[in-house]
Amino acid sequence: MPADPVEPTSRLRVVMGEEELLRSRAVAAVRTAVLAHHEDAEEHELAAGGLPVGQLADVLAPSLFGGHRLIVVTGVQEAAGALNDSLTSYAKDPDPELTLVLVHNGGKRNDGLVKAFKQAGAAIDECPKLKSPGDLANFVRNEVRTFGGRITMDAVNAVVEAIGNDLRQLSAAAGQLVSDFGGTIDADAVARFYRGQAEVTGFDVAERALMGDREKSVEQLRWALQRGVAHVLIADALADSVRTAARVTSLSTSDPGELARILKLPFWKVKKGLAHARGWSIDGLQQAIGVTAELNADVKGAAASADYALERAVRRIVTIRAETGRGSRLRAGR
Repeated sequence: MPADPVEPTSRLRVVMGEEELLRSRAVAAVRTAVLAHHEDAEEHELAAGGLPVGQLADVLAPSLFGGHRLIVVTGVQEAAGALNDSLTSYAKDPDPELTLVLVHNGGKRNDGLVKAFKQAGAAIDECPKLKSPGDLANFVRNEVRTFGGRITMDAVNAVVEAIGNDLRQLSAAAGQLVSDFGGTIDADAVARFYRGQAEVTGFDVAERALMGDREKSVEQLRWALQRGVAHVLIADALADSVRTAARVTSLSTSDPGELARILKLPFWKVKKGLAHARGWSIDGLQQAIGVTAELNADVKGAAASADYALERAVRRIVTIRAETGRGSRLRAGR
């Protein structure tokens, strides 16, 4: 999670991790802290990919007009060798009237630059992708608290189940729930919220698809799209449900409590995963994971029509179950 907002004495900062929302919040916190001490600070934001070294040198050079400067260089994992060297050299003798923030999207590429800044005393904001149920639940609780409300654990689980791991959507839901219901939010409030918002969630679509119900899954998909459920939420729900079914099936035990302990998943999610996995083979679930991976790219711009990509994926998942299902003679609904 992001570190405390930067103080004016911390001239070097690295914001690093795969989670875009946390990165943007970390940069915003630095900006707020700098402007609190230097309200007229000069600001520059540069993308590292293709950035000429000369342009970077210009913004890092002492200002003719004096005053503090805030420089944010984004995507430094894409920085070319010369730019990398220039940034590393700057870190050895930073300008006391300049706050430099590097934003790295995670991974090993150019991690030497990050290490050089750490050695130079840079403050580090860790912004990892939140994937585990516990991390997502903590995020929802903190968001609700930030908006001035409280939320019960069953309500947290319901929100995460409905939305998945998209932090922006989770944050938006937390804010809207507090706005609509205030005080303490329970599972009933979440259920009423989603009935009013969409009636059908991506997880409803996923459940029907994994059960092999072609007609109902396509019907619910179309209804969800008509009611405005985001394409990416439905795609994430499909992916999460398929992955969970595969994970609970991959182990030798079928005891929900033991699976929850081994996989570090909530008990309710393990039970759903076991129910969804009935009638599936390991090979079929692996094929379905491939379908959801392709769908993830499709709904983020790779496909000409995200609506068509979703329906095609749902139909393919139902077909895979029918053709590869273990010990099941049930045919998928037509």
